[in-house]
Formats: sequence, structure tokens, C-alpha cells
Amino acid sequence: MPLVPPYIESLRPYEAGRSIESVRKQYGLARVAKLASNENPLGASPKAVEAIGAVLAGLNLYPNGGLDLREVLAAEFDLKVDNVIAGSGSEGIMSNIIRAFLCDEDEVLTTEAAFIGFQVLARSRGVKYRTVPYRDWHYDLEALAAEINDHTKIIYLANPNNPTGTIFTKHQFDGFYRHVPERVLIILDEAYFEYAKDNPRYPDSMHYRYDNVITLRTFSKIYGLAGVRIGYGFAHEELIRNLLKVKLPFEPSTPAQAAGIAALADKEFLHRSLELNARGLRDLTLGLAELGLTAVPSEANFVMTVLPSEQDAMRVFEELLAGGVVVRPLKAFGLPNCLRISTGTDADNHLCLEALRRSYAANLGAPRCR
Repeated sequence: MPLVPPYIESLRPYEAGRSIESVRKQYGLARVAKLASNENPLGASPKAVEAIGAVLAGLNLYPNGGLDLREVLAAEFDLKVDNVIAGSGSEGIMSNIIRAFLCDEDEVLTTEAAFIGFQVLARSRGVKYRTVPYRDWHYDLEALAAEINDHTKIIYLANPNNPTGTIFTKHQFDGFYRHVPERVLIILDEAYFEYAKDNPRYPDSMHYRYDNVITLRTFSKIYGLAGVRIGYGFAHEELIRNLLKVKLPFEPSTPAQAAGIAALADKEFLHRSLELNARGLRDLTLGLAELGLTAVPSEANFVMTVLPSEQDAMRVFEELLAGGVVVRPLKAFGLPNCLRISTGTDADNHLCLEALRRSYAANLGAPRCR
């Protein structure tokens, strides 16, 4: 009998995007724009940084399991503490959901080319993992509803979706939910919630407090706290009670919890981040279109572009690297002919578009995307 189960042996570990320093060294560059990991180009919330400094003297003491943050979130969203969980990023909570609710005969259902973090976590449990294709780069909720069977236990929906940036609407979700049995758990991954929440068509999950729906959100994106790993979830108290049984007892860390609490109060940083992102989405989308490249309409902090082939995607990726711009190839997600470009500072976005123009000027004979 093998030491490692075959469903673990077959997995590929998550691979982070190239770091600024590694690209700078490889190509001898003075300046590198990292637009690969959907990070906040403004850095972290200043209030969060200050809060981290204020708790450093207490690092010899164990954290309280996120209770302080849970209480703040409960007050912020008019919930009971029993409806809130905090963890090491939304992926940390996602991992606990996989551990707590899946049995050997259960199945997971989602879209093809879903968020790679979820793919790895779900497949690591060894259960059947089923998908349906995108419809015009959006979740096909009708097709997902039709695929629900007696073994379906978890349905994963990211809204906005990573890596496409698209959303499904209130009307679409309402129609979908009518077909979901109460025994099926819906994960609504809203890591990019803040970028989409002002869209009147966006179904904020706080208005869908169903007993079989769990909302996941993070401080990694708009609040700029990816480096401290802090996220949270909302659900029925029975779901939260069982998740608390399997989570690590002292996560999140003391600095992470303090940063999350402070970041929630930093409305000025939130506003600046939204303004910068809106400009970035506009400039990248228009710039890609001018080059004849497909730019999938995005409600997040990145734009996905579709190229004719995997070879074209890798050529553009490598030429951008040489020009000091790091973007994300999406082969690992299941989209080998696509690239994901995060929004950056105005200067970063300009550098990216200039590098793309140079790449296409040097390859005028290359096929254009439609």
C-alpha cells in the first residue's frame, strides 16, 4: 500500500507568481511591476500597519482564535458572533470546510477552471470533483443546477470569479438557488466583494442568509493584507460551530487579527483603493482592446485576456517578463491560452501596456485574438 494516497500524489502544489526580486535579477532590470497576484498596489492599510506595531509586545502570548475580530465583524454586519468565523485567509476557512463537511462518497460541483486554491483543496480530499463549462466566461448556473445529484455535497461559487473577473447576478442566483437541496452546502467566495458591491446587479450574499450558504471574504485584496493571512466567513451558527471544531485553535495570529480590525475602520484607504482600481480596469481594458486582444469584462481587480493558443500566451508572458512586467499565466487553472493581469499603480499599468505594444509590434505576423 503506498504511503501517499493517489489523489494526493497526483496533485500539483500551488505555485505563486514570480517575485519582483527574482525577475529583477534574471533580467537585470531596475524596475519591475508585479501584476500577477491581485495584490493592492497601494500597499497595506496604514491603520492596519499601525495596529500590527501596537501588538508586537504581546507575541509571547497565544492568540484568542479570532474572537476579537469575530465580535467586530458581527457588529459591523449586524450578526451574532456565532455566525462568524475568522481564519488564515479565506483559503484557511475553505480548507476547514473541506475537512468538516465532505465524506468519502460526497461530490464537489463547480465551474471548470475555478480558483486554483479551491481546486487543490477539494481534490486533496479524494472525493469526486465535477465541473461544467463557462458560458461566455461566466458561471453557467443553469448547467450547474442541472448537474446536482444525490451525492452533491458542496457547490463552490466565486463572485466575482477568479480568474475571469465576471459576476453572476441577483436574478441568476435566485433562479439557481431554487434548485439546490437544503443538504447541499454552497460556498460563496467573495474575496473580491468590495470591488463589485456597488454594482446594483451584484448579489451581496449578506442578503442571502440561507442555512446552507457560507460566505467567505478576505483582507488580502483591497485592504492590502495578503502577507499576514487574514480572512473571515459568515454562516448559520450550526455550520460555524462545526467549523470551529476543526480549525487550528490559535488562528488567526495576533498581528493578523489586529490588522483586520483596523483595516475595517480605514474607509479612506478603501476609497483610494477603489478609485485606483477603477482607473486600472478602464486603462487595461481599453489598452488590450486597442491591440486587438480580448479583455473579459471584470468586476474585480484584474483583467483576463484570451489569446489564440497556449504558445501565444507563454510568448506574451515571457516578453512581458523581459520588459519588467509580471502577469499570471492561467494554465494551472485550466486556461492555458489565457493571461490574468492585475491592476497596478497608474505607472505600473502604463508600463504593462507599453510592454504589450512592444511585444505585438515585434510580432506583427502573429494571429490576433477576436
